[in-house]
Amino acid sequence: METLLDETHEPGATSWVADANGHAGFPIQNLPLARMARGERESVVMAIGDHALDLTALARVAGLPADLARALQPVAGGSLQVLMAAGPRASRALRRAVFALLRTGVQPGLRDIASAHLLQRAGLPLLLPCRPPTFTDFYSSIHHAIRIGSLVRPDAPLLPNYKYLPVGYHGRATSVFPSGQDFRRPRGQIVQGADRRVVYAPCAKLDYEAELGFLVGASSAAGETVPLAQAREHLFGVALLNDWSARDIQFWEYAPLGPFLGKSFATTLGAWVVTREALEPFWTAPPWGGDEEHTLLAHLDGPAERERGGLNATVEVHICSEAMRRQGLARHRISVSNCATSFWTVGQMIAHQTSNGSSIDAGDLIGSGTLSGPTDESRACLMEVTEGGKVAFVLPGGETRTFVEDGDEITLTGWCEAPGRVRISLGEATARVLSA
Repeated sequence: METLLDETHEPGATSWVADANGHAGFPIQNLPLARMARGERESVVMAIGDHALDLTALARVAGLPADLARALQPVAGGSLQVLMAAGPRASRALRRAVFALLRTGVQPGLRDIASAHLLQRAGLPLLLPCRPPTFTDFYSSIHHAIRIGSLVRPDAPLLPNYKYLPVGYHGRATSVFPSGQDFRRPRGQIVQGADRRVVYAPCAKLDYEAELGFLVGASSAAGETVPLAQAREHLFGVALLNDWSARDIQFWEYAPLGPFLGKSFATTLGAWVVTREALEPFWTAPPWGGDEEHTLLAHLDGPAERERGGLNATVEVHICSEAMRRQGLARHRISVSNCATSFWTVGQMIAHQTSNGSSIDAGDLIGSGTLSGPTDESRACLMEVTEGGKVAFVLPGGETRTFVEDGDEITLTGWCEAPGRVRISLGEATARVLSA
């Protein structure tokens, strides 16, 4: 698999945007992309330190160097999806051109032009990165699969197909909301009481799922498969993802066809997309990478995937209740987990999704599934944290929780790090639950 490491990953690289140097999340080695509303138009912006560079406005400046002007063309209309569809060469060209523009030592004239299009990042009206044409959610963590399976199928926690293929389902793309958009508690059919009456009522077991959202770049053709060795060439980038779950609705309806209304009411997608190019230093071996006895069918296995198929991306979950906000208390961390512990890789998810000839399109969203790890602190949903609602945990103000209550705000934060590399942020994905 071709390496994308280049000058944009140099640990010593600095920017003339002073607050980017030593920045905890958005140094010049990151340069994630987002979309924002700007008056009656939309712009593609790139984070640098505490600022964001309006690439769409910059693309309209006359007299730019030819390579920079050419690299900016896919984002000139304010759409990130156009850049996604243009494929990996276009996204790499944009990253390298803007990196050169923002790097220390750029020509003063170009620095002045870029400075005129720098915005303070705090408070920007950020939008969804794109409206995903489709949304597929997987079940990549074996730790999550076993824990959830133990709650609903104690005699057979892990189904026989789990180690053969990445289990997934097709979600509802129209219910993918941008970070910061609140939503109402869903209603649905649930089973209540000792007599197990079926009623239509507000969900009583609302849960989050801490995930990564992988956004597709280059499309594939219907009827063709994407080989595993080429799968990551179709990955545009990654954002934080919270696939909200109504557990009482979900476990009543899911047999025999799987998730439906218990999953389709809200999915929160982070605004900032860290591109595949920025992720290059953080690929790592999946847990089974060195296990010669671990066998997979040929289309889901390969030496490159075993060596660098996993992604070293950490995700934290925080909660802040309405009472905590009134008391001025800081949000409380519930869990911290890492995508690198997942059994299935994003390359395998893409290869499997297209293995029957199904196409993928620019902007498609692929959820990793709940990123739970092997430890108690890495349980990445409340079904696991509270063992299905049986064990409550205590918030800083003295409240207890088994599931998400009205007024609770759940925030995911994330980052990638590796020895000898600059740590980069995945931003945040946050939403507050309103009453039904």
